[in-house]
Amino acid sequence: MTKEYSLADVLERFYQNQLAIEAALMELTLWTEQQNALEVGENVRGALHTLGENAGHIKQGLARLERGDRT
Repeated sequence: MTKEYSLADVLERFYQNQLAIEAALMELTLWTEQQNALEVGENVRGALHTLGENAGHIKQGLARLERGDRT
């Protein structure tokens, strides 16, 4: 029998994926910058900033969902 996942479970997985993608991109950014591709590194850091900000919003939404806050 397949377990049905709650919305909170699914969103938590999205959040975990977000953090994993952010960490992988940071590793690639560091390597890219070591190869003197500084403009590429700067562009990726901009995307990482967006990922980080969005991760914060996702985490806050998850906390509200877990405590049953519907507003």
